[in-house]
Amino acid sequence: MTRYLITGATGMLGFDLQTALAGREMTALSRRDLDVTNLDAVTAAVAGHDIIINCAAYTKVDDAETNEDEAYAVNAVGARNLAVAASAIGAKLVQISTDYVFDGSATTPYAENTPHSPISAYGRTKAAGEEFVLDENGARSFIVRTAWLYGRNGPNFAKTMLKAAGTRDTLNVVNDQVGQPTWTVDLAAQIVSLLDSDAAAGIYHGTNSGAASKFDQARDVFALAGLDPERVLPTDSSAFVLPAPRPAYSVLGHANWATAGLEPIRSWQDAQAAAYAAGVFETP
Repeated sequence: MTRYLITGATGMLGFDLQTALAGREMTALSRRDLDVTNLDAVTAAVAGHDIIINCAAYTKVDDAETNEDEAYAVNAVGARNLAVAASAIGAKLVQISTDYVFDGSATTPYAENTPHSPISAYGRTKAAGEEFVLDENGARSFIVRTAWLYGRNGPNFAKTMLKAAGTRDTLNVVNDQVGQPTWTVDLAAQIVSLLDSDAAAGIYHGTNSGAASKFDQARDVFALAGLDPERVLPTDSSAFVLPAPRPAYSVLGHANWATAGLEPIRSWQDAQAAAYAAGVFETP
């Protein structure tokens, strides 16, 4: 029987991966359970497992600008430790990565083999993590890049928009950042499909299909909720100055799914509609 290990298992994606792997032999470790920056601890945790899915990450994008060493320890050294430990026992590794490894200057979807060009500390540390994984366990590793995640067990842009709609007549939302809103339920299912297939090791882009700005996403969820989308007004990023630069264009291409004989993840609109129906955007 295949034995799975999920690190960062109580985060948004880790939570949904536990559901997607229900009924299988699985160990789910939170940040408290496992410090991925400690090689000895990682080696002990990995022992006895066939597949490791690394959801552990330092994801505070703005804080990373002044705490890059801390972000590097988790995102790069932690990934290396898991790759080294996986290699030692011949295990597969899924490394969750990000669109932030690119600079956002593209105008067409980023191919899986596009060279790294990060513009933030967070992006640099995640790019380094990818490189370590490929160097240490490349023949048995899958880099799964994702972007604009939302889910029940974590940050939720659509929920924030609907909550704000209850107290404000209009909302200003940026329309100059384009990406792919991605439901963690869909991503978790896609990762399991990838592992269940005979797909080759390599880089895969785990995002819902299509493209949208935050403005588009907000208007879509307003329509789902029966609210007037015209209450969402466009603005640009200059209205929201943040410590870390964001890629303006974060649309990821999905060619490697076809090569692996797998369908890309469904459209972001279909996913957001399903998430709304499932109550993911409800405020407790």
